[in-house]
Formats: sequence, C-alpha cells, structure tokens
Amino acid sequence: MSLRNVAIIAHVDHGKTTLVDQLFRQSGTFRDNQRVEERAMDSNDLEKERGITILAKCTSVDWKGTRINIVDTPGHADFGGEVERILSMVDGVILLVDSSEGAMPQTKFVTGKALALGLRPIVVVNKIDRPDSRVEEVLNEVFDLFVTLEATDEQLDFPVLYASGRNGYASEDAEAREGTLAPLFDKIVDHVPEPQVDAEAPFSFLVTLLDRDNFVGRILTGRVETGTVRLNQPIHALASDGQVIETGRATKIMAFRGLERVPVEEARAGDIISLAGLTVATVANTIADTSVTVPLKAQPIDPPTLSMRFAVNDSPMAGREGSKVTSRMIRDRLMREAESNVAIRVTESEDKDSFEVAGRGELQLGVLIETMRREGFELGISRPRVLFRDGPGGREEPYETVVIDVDEEYSGTVVDKMNQRKAEMTDMRPSGGGKTRITFSAPSRGLIGYHGEFLSDTRGTGIMNRIFERYGPHKGAIEGRKNGVLISNGAGEANAYALNALEDRGVLMVGPGEPLYEGMIVGENAKPDDLEVNPMKAKQLTNFRASGGKDDAIRLTPPRRLTLEQAIAYIDDDEMVEVTPKSIRLRKRHLDPHERKRASRAKAA
Repeated sequence: MSLRNVAIIAHVDHGKTTLVDQLFRQSGTFRDNQRVEERAMDSNDLEKERGITILAKCTSVDWKGTRINIVDTPGHADFGGEVERILSMVDGVILLVDSSEGAMPQTKFVTGKALALGLRPIVVVNKIDRPDSRVEEVLNEVFDLFVTLEATDEQLDFPVLYASGRNGYASEDAEAREGTLAPLFDKIVDHVPEPQVDAEAPFSFLVTLLDRDNFVGRILTGRVETGTVRLNQPIHALASDGQVIETGRATKIMAFRGLERVPVEEARAGDIISLAGLTVATVANTIADTSVTVPLKAQPIDPPTLSMRFAVNDSPMAGREGSKVTSRMIRDRLMREAESNVAIRVTESEDKDSFEVAGRGELQLGVLIETMRREGFELGISRPRVLFRDGPGGREEPYETVVIDVDEEYSGTVVDKMNQRKAEMTDMRPSGGGKTRITFSAPSRGLIGYHGEFLSDTRGTGIMNRIFERYGPHKGAIEGRKNGVLISNGAGEANAYALNALEDRGVLMVGPGEPLYEGMIVGENAKPDDLEVNPMKAKQLTNFRASGGKDDAIRLTPPRRLTLEQAIAYIDDDEMVEVTPKSIRLRKRHLDPHERKRASRAKAA
C-alpha cells in the first residue's frame, strides 16, 4: 500500500478539525451508523471547551489503496513547540484558510516553518458558502504571504481547492456548492510525494511527540526514517550529540488507523507510528537499531519568552479544596509536563517551595494551570514576567506581531491603548464589513493583561492575534494597572452590610457569605492606592427599628468574577493568584500588613 504523510495547517477557528471529521466520514473510516462526536480530533476536555487544538494528533485514512497519515497541528503560536517538530514527519501540507478572514498571523507562523522545510502546500479556501466570503482577495493574500516568506517558484505554483468542511465538499470551481471531498483526497495523492526514505538501512526514528499511558508507560511517536522495526527488536536511544541514553526493546509498536492506535507486528520506513519500551528517551532523541551511532537531525526549538512562579499554596485556606498540595507533588507533575512538552522549562527555586515555569505565552501556561487545577492541585501563581536576554546592544526583550481586527469606531481607542503599551503600528487597512485590520510590533511585556481591557474597549467585538516576532531592544518602563485593590484586614465571612458600605470604594470581587482571610483581595479600589477594609463588619443592633424595613433592603451589585487567565493578567508584582480545584482567589504575596510595608520599603530602597 502506498503512503502519504500530510499535515493540516490552519488558524484557530478556520475549520480544520471539522474538515478532518468529514475526511473520516467520506473515506469510510467511520461506519454510516457509527455515532461520533463532532470535532473528534479535539479529544481533551480543555480543547472541547475552548474550541481550540492544543495537542498535535495523528490519524490516518485509506483512499483508493493509499494510506494517508494526517497530522492535526495546533494553530496557536503558544503551542509552536509542537508544530516545528511535527512538520519534520510529513512530506506535504494542506493550508486551510477561511474565505472571509484570510491569512492570519498564526497561519503565517506555521506556514513559514513548512516552507523553510521545503514542503509544497495545497491551499484549501474553506467556508466558501459564507455570505461575507471574498475568495479572490484571500487567494491574493495567501500568494503575498508566500512571497513574504520567501517561497520558491515551485512552492508558489500551488494547487487550490474551494471547500466547505462542514458541508463536506471540495472543488476546483469556486462557485461549487455541493459534492464530496474526493477532489481533496485525489489532490493529496497526486501532489504530495511519497516519503523519500531508505527502506534497506537499519531502523531509525526521530521522536516528535511523547505521551504516557498508565499500562504501557512512555509512548514515543514519530516517523520511521529508515529501515523496519519489528516487535521486541533491541533498540537504543541517542541524544543529539550521539551519546547513548538508554537501550531496550520495542515492546509495543502501534500504527494509526482512523482515530485508533492499533498494535502492529512491524513498521516500515515512511510510516508514522508510536513505540513503547523505553523509559528515559524523550522528544528530539533518535530511537534506532543498536548498530546505528549517528543521530537524526532534530529541529531546534524556539526559546520560552514568559515565566511564572508556581508555589505551594500557603494561604490560611490551603488544603481545604485540593488533594495535591505538597511541593513534591507539584514538582513531579511539572517535571512530567516539561518532559513531554519541550516548549516548557522548569527550574526549582532555592527554598524548594516554588518553581519557575517558563513557556511560550500566557495561553500555554494558563492551560497547564487549568489542567493541574482539575487534577486536584492547589497552587499559588505569580504575575507573568517576560524573559530578557543580553544582546550585542545591551538588554533585549521579546517582541510580538499583534494583528487586531476591530470595528472602525473602536480603532482610535485600540491604537491609543497600544501606544501606551509601547507598541508601534506597522500597518492599518480596511478589511471589509466596516472593520479595520491594524498590525503592531509590540513588546510582550506590554501585552500582559491587555486582552480583557481590549475586549471591554471593543464591546467584545474585537479579535486579537499574537505571535512571537523577535528579540529587540528594551523599551523602558511600561505603565501597569492604574487602580489599587481593596484588601481584607481580617479573617471571617463576608457580610452583606459591610459589602454594601464598600461598594462606593470600588468594584467588589467577593459576595456575601464567602470565607475571607487577612491579606486577601476583595475588590478593586477606585483610587490608585491599596486600601485595607473590613468586609466582615456586621450592623450594630439597637432597640430601635428602622422605619419602612430599610434593614432588609440591601441590594448588592453582583461581584466581578475573574477567570483564571483574567486573574493572572490582573495581579501586580506583589500579588498572587490562589488556584484550587473549586476557587480562584486573589491575594497579596505578604498577607501580614507589617510584612507588606517592609517589603515595599525594601523595594523602594
């Protein structure tokens, strides 16, 4: 059976995972009466909730005697660590572009990596049945993008298909509104080359993905570059410098058939498989026959740009809601994450009670915290900070390209806010339908915490996309949060009478009856300074009744509830987010007011 290995590249929400569902249905991977969830590829809970792909996944379909291995890649730049390695497993890419939104920054990121590897893309303009589709302009945008990314003449001569993933048809005619995906299958078979591999050489395989199974242990996924591997064959793992990391046997070989991983007796060069049997080998290592001594070349990985402190929860409520609270449990879990996710770096602090976790962006670290929270962990999380480096001209910081689509009436506000955050506008153009597309080059530092403000400034209609651009000169001080916070001066339960009196002071973040502790943040002050308040104070009862039943008439504004990402972006340097399976609380790093004063004096000095 002949083989094709292809990756699907698309921006978030351009319909990639839905299209793969239809490829399954039309290739006969699913039986006609089989009940399959929508977006079957997005299998983890967070992916389903957020509607995004976080982890790369492999799958395969059979079409007229050809096995097509399809790799679904994440669209978010935060998960770019996955993307670069995945592309080294495939021989072609399908670039999926929304017929209205066109080529977006995250498409640019992955497409740039694919073109640099010499892959020839097939362009699929998706959602052509949208009322606001602009097919011709979008194709021109894609062509311009390829030119900008220095594509070769061969890569610029790309085939184009027009499709609707949801309705399950693709065609070479932009006016088509029915049919099947057969033209796409045929185009993959015709346009994507067979894997160029040496089937006679000894077995070798580069690890691109790693996950764990409770029964089999570590599962290493990648493409067989040379030779054949058979069950129980002796193998060893090589580091990038050629050192042997460990030796063992291929105790299990699994190939992808549809959505399943199926055990097989042997795998040949070109096929994408998963292997079990080794305990130390990790991503970017070469697994090979014991006679092989030279490792395969692995893609270098972009450096992390942002870090957060993950600490043991030391609040007075620690241990009430979570089952995993010790530093040892947190350490083991973070080390396990760093092992399978090469874009994350974990370092232990001096006091052994906290860990510095560095990654590609707020979204990536936010997903990790949310996952740990659901597993029963309690954590104290610090404000994110960017990672600087020393360059030839002094201190350098990471910059990002930010592309914002916004209604024209809000564009002035957005430009003003981005200028305050030291961003430089590089492009501004109308994008149809009363919207404007504005592109900025901005220091990552200035973007921390901006997304929530951006959504309220644009009444929830703006769309912001960010991607790592480069390291550049340090931009100097950037103004932080303008308002101070309201801090509880004691422990107890929030009282409606006290909260009612505090409403004039600012915006509350807690409701009546909630347990509080000293140093916990209960709201945002209307003024720039922090203010200690007593949210537990009860009304002094007297013998006189108030006229007209005024006592019962306390009507509180509903408290402002921050999501995990909003909370992390909101806090200042001297504050933390307490994360438990049931709650997200904001607090000062030093709960005792005297310690807080000492710390602020030391910082000022």
